[in-house]
Amino acid sequence: MRHRMYYLLPNLPSARRAMQELLLARIEERHIHFLARRDTPMDGLHEASVLQKTDLVHGAYVGLVLGAILGAVAGSLFSPLVPSETNWHLVLVIGATAFGSLFGAWVGSMVGCAVPNSQLRGLESRIDDGMILLMIDVPKNAAENVAHSLGAHRSEALVTNPRLRMPH
Repeated sequence: MRHRMYYLLPNLPSARRAMQELLLARIEERHIHFLARRDTPMDGLHEASVLQKTDLVHGAYVGLVLGAILGAVAGSLFSPLVPSETNWHLVLVIGATAFGSLFGAWVGSMVGCAVPNSQLRGLESRIDDGMILLMIDVPKNAAENVAHSLGAHRSEALVTNPRLRMPH
């Protein structure tokens, strides 16, 4: 199980130093993500992907659940239209539920791609002001060591809950 840690870094040189420190601490590059304004050059940094920048996963999950519920309801409503001699009522309900789940997950993920990550809502203004957000996925037992090694070399604040608004 991995734990996501958040750091706000003031500038690019600080972000590059943090990247080097994490690589030296044997954190794989695929577990290090940086998020900055669109006009910020991210040379030498592992930029956050669509999964970290948007609500794609959350949107897909909500769409899957709502689609399954609506599919089951629709299948139940249309099952009386199936002739009773064929016994296809259950197949219709299960099929409609499966179709609703898949369609809902697809639509939800499309909507989620267009929405910024809701977990980072409290940090958007800081990122827009030019700060760089560092997201690190580390094993739970290594989180304290990583926090200590990064905290020992810099004065940036560790953000444990990004939904909390940071003071300006």
